[in-house]
Amino acid sequence: MERRTIGAAALTVGAVGLGCMPMSWAYSGSRQRGDESVRAVHRALDLGSTLLDTADMYGPFTNELLLGRVLKERRQDAFVSTKVGLLVGEQHIVANGRPGYVKRACDASLRRLQTDVIDLYQLHRADPEVPVEETWGAMAELVRAGKVRSLGLCAMGARGGRRSGAGLYDATIRQLRRVQQVFPVSAVQAELSVWSPEATQVLLPWCEAHGIGFLAAMPLGNGFLTGTLTPGEGFEPDDVRARHPRFTAEMMAANQPIVVGLRRVARRHGEDVTPAQVALAWVLAQGHHTVPVPGTKQERWVTDNARAATLRLTAQDLAEVAELPRAQGSWE
Repeated sequence: MERRTIGAAALTVGAVGLGCMPMSWAYSGSRQRGDESVRAVHRALDLGSTLLDTADMYGPFTNELLLGRVLKERRQDAFVSTKVGLLVGEQHIVANGRPGYVKRACDASLRRLQTDVIDLYQLHRADPEVPVEETWGAMAELVRAGKVRSLGLCAMGARGGRRSGAGLYDATIRQLRRVQQVFPVSAVQAELSVWSPEATQVLLPWCEAHGIGFLAAMPLGNGFLTGTLTPGEGFEPDDVRARHPRFTAEMMAANQPIVVGLRRVARRHGEDVTPAQVALAWVLAQGHHTVPVPGTKQERWVTDNARAATLRLTAQDLAEVAELPRAQGSWE
């Protein structure tokens, strides 16, 4: 698989990563099977999808434990990305950016992942009660201690202004400017997909101008852009899409023209090319510092996603995707 470079640390990863969250968190709990997920991770590494993206809050903790089963055998094949900064309660999630907590959380992640070093340690969310420079300083100390190789930041408050689109990532860029004064940022993770392209306006160019890698979260639109979901079919109660405004039967039906357009482009490239591969190829085309991180827990989708790295969209394809209807239905 094509390799891409993340940030000033010049860390290289496969062009398409693997989001591991669905294996343990937020999507259809009845379909989460540890052994199947372990096989999916092995398949990703076999295909060159080396970036494995997780977080201590996924599960919580169980997603890192699952990856640890693979990393115990194949650490040299993987680029390990995990996150810190969020605590999960029974009915709520809170931020914790206190330096002491960050250091303890890192040690706990290392134990669960069965590794001596984390390749990319990301701040999941900033703690409003702790100056972000203090949190970032503690994370920088982990780099100096040899426990972490590089640092990343997840986009802050991206969905809050989605209705207007104005200043969508202003808060993230302000935080990036602040933490860059403390220690270099290697990567930013934010939502980016055909039906949520807002990051291309300001955040993605800002990262490129500053030599920062961009991890595209939810590049398949929470599964919608795969074309495998049926409007009205419904979701399990523990699936985040069951409460998601874009996944009502009405909105899924209204947004079908987006999938139809992706399928039309796919057909020009071959009968075995899928809408998901076109959606991922579109993300890859946004810049050589951009790495889509599609989430899945099944080998077949890992294989399908990895093949997107070889799909080269033409200027006509990109223009056609740009002309697709805007997604209907607010995230809020």
